[in-house]
Amino acid sequence: MKRILKYIRRYVPLYGVAIAAMVISVLLDAMSPQITKRIIDDVIVGGKMNLLMKLLLGLLGIGLGRAVFQYTKEFIFDFAASGIGCRLRKDLFDHIQTLSVGFFDSHNTGELMARVKDDVDRIWDACGFVGMLILECTIHTCIIVFCMFQISPVLTLIPLMIMPLIMFLAVKLENGLGAVYDKISEETAEMNTVAQENLAGVRTVKAFAREVYEIKKFKSHNQRFYDLNMEQAKLVARYQPWISFLSKLLSMLVIVAGGISVIQGKITIGALGAFLEYSNNITWPMEIVGWLSNGFAAALASNRKIQAIFAQEPEVKEISKYDCLERLDGAEITKDGRMLWKEEAAEEKKAKEEDKEGQKQGRIQFKHVDFSLHGRRILTDIDFDLLPGKTLGIMGMTGSGKTSIVNLLQRFYDVSSGEIKVDGVDIRSLPLSYLRGKMAVVMQEVFLFSDSISENIRMGNKERIRWESVEHAASCAAAHGFIMKLGQQYDTVVGERGVGLSGGQKQRISIARAIAKERPVLILDDSTSALDTETEKEIEGQLVQLENSTKIIIGHRISAVRHADEILILDHGRIAERGTHQELMEKKGQYYQTYLVQYGSLEA
Repeated sequence: MKRILKYIRRYVPLYGVAIAAMVISVLLDAMSPQITKRIIDDVIVGGKMNLLMKLLLGLLGIGLGRAVFQYTKEFIFDFAASGIGCRLRKDLFDHIQTLSVGFFDSHNTGELMARVKDDVDRIWDACGFVGMLILECTIHTCIIVFCMFQISPVLTLIPLMIMPLIMFLAVKLENGLGAVYDKISEETAEMNTVAQENLAGVRTVKAFAREVYEIKKFKSHNQRFYDLNMEQAKLVARYQPWISFLSKLLSMLVIVAGGISVIQGKITIGALGAFLEYSNNITWPMEIVGWLSNGFAAALASNRKIQAIFAQEPEVKEISKYDCLERLDGAEITKDGRMLWKEEAAEEKKAKEEDKEGQKQGRIQFKHVDFSLHGRRILTDIDFDLLPGKTLGIMGMTGSGKTSIVNLLQRFYDVSSGEIKVDGVDIRSLPLSYLRGKMAVVMQEVFLFSDSISENIRMGNKERIRWESVEHAASCAAAHGFIMKLGQQYDTVVGERGVGLSGGQKQRISIARAIAKERPVLILDDSTSALDTETEKEIEGQLVQLENSTKIIIGHRISAVRHADEILILDHGRIAERGTHQELMEKKGQYYQTYLVQYGSLEA
C-alpha cells in the first residue's frame, strides 16, 4: 500500500476539500426533512402561511447548495482518482519496459495487459467513485441516524433493526454476483479467444474443413456464457425482491409506530413526516454496501498483483550512465539524468576521423561464452572475433543456439560465463540504450506496427531518418517496387502486425528498417526465409555494398552465408565447424552435407 499512499498524498489537500463538500452536502440533505417538518407543523397545521414562501425558498436553496457541493465533491474525487490512475499506469508501464526479456518469457501478454488496464482501473475506482461512496455512506448514515434519534429515540430502533437485514441481503447478493461476474469474465475471455483465433486463422480452418468443429466449439462457450448470465439473473430475482420488501416494511412500520406516537402526543405529525423522509433516505447505503465492499476488495487484490510487478527487478543490470560517461564520446548527460546523443552531423564527422585512423566501429568479440537459461545449457564455449566491416555467417539446426547469440549481443540476457565485447568494451560496461543504438537488427519474427510503411521503416530513429534514406533503404531491401504499387504507396497503413502483406513483403520492410537505421553493426536473423531466390540474391548484392557495417547473418540456406568472411556451424550450442565457404566445403562435414541437400550436387 505504500506506493498507492505515495500517489494519494499528492492529492490530500484536494481530498480534504472534496470531503468537506461531501459533509456539507449530506448536512444540507439532512436539513430538508426539517423544513418539511416546519411546513407540516407550522404552515399546514398551524396556518402560518407567511412562512410558506421562506420555507419553500429554503428547500430551493438546499437543492441548489446540494447540487453545487455534490458536483464539487464528485469532480474533485474524479480528478484526483484520474491523476492517481494515470500516474500509476505510467509508472507501471515504465517499470515493465525496464524489465529484462527473461521476465516476458514467464509472463504472457494477456496477463500484463490485465495488470496495466483492468487492475489499474480497479484502483482508480477505489480512489474515486467507490472510495467516495464508502465515505459518503458512512457520513450519511451517521448524520441521518443522529437526526432520527433527535426526533424519536424509540422510532429510531425500527430502522436500526431493519438496516442490518437489508445490508445482510445486499452483501449476500453482491457476493453471489461477484462470483458469477468472475466466471462471466473468464468465459468472455475464452469465447473471445476462440472467436479471435478462428477469424485470424480462417484460411487454415477452411483449408482443413474445420468449420463444423469450430462452430460447435464456439457454440459450447456461447451456451456457457448464456447459462452464467441466467444464473446472474436468478440471483438478482432471489434477493432483490426481499431488499425492496424490507425497504417498504421499514416505511410501513415507521408510519404505524409513528402514527401511534402522534396520537399519543409524543411527536408532531410534522416530525413523523420528517422521520419518514429520513427512513426512506437511509436504506440506499445499505443496499450498495455489498457492491462497495466487493469493489474495495477487488482494488486491494489488484494492488497486490501490481505490486508484484513492481517488485520484479531486471535480471540484466544496467551500469549507471555517469559511471561510463568517459567511454561515450558521442553522448552527453542532461541535468535530469537523461542521456542524449549528439547531432548526427557530429557523429558522422567523428566516424570519418576514425576511418582515417583505421579505427572503424563495429568490432564484435565473443570470448569463450557459455549461456544457460532456466537450468538448460544453450551455448557452450562460443569464441570468435569479428572485425569492423566484416561479415559473419551462422548456420545450424533449429534449436542449436543461433538466435541466442543475437540475444546475448543485445544483452537481452547476460552470459553465464565468458565475455562479449563491442569495440573493445565489455557490453556489461555500456548503457543498454548505447549498446543497442549501435546495432540494427532484423528479427527472426517480423513485427510491424499498425502504422504507415514509411513510419515502420523510420522506426529505428524517426528524428534522424530523412525521406531519402527511407526510399534508399526500401530499394536496398527490394521493397520499393511493391510499395509503389500499393494504394497510398509509402503512406499505406499496414494492418495489425503487418496484416495485408505477405511474409516476404514484411521481411523486406523489416530489412529496410534495419538498413535505414545506418548503424555500425547489422544483424539479420533468418531474415530472407520467406523470399524467393532472385529477391534474396538482389538483397545480398545490396548488403555487400554496405562496407562500413559489420554484419552477422543467421540463416538456414547456404546462399545466405556463403559470401561471409567466416561461417560458424552450430551444433547443440557448440561451434562444430568454422571457416570460409571454400574451407568448409573442403572439410566435407556438416556444411558440405547441407550444401548437397540444398543444391543436389557440387555443380549446382
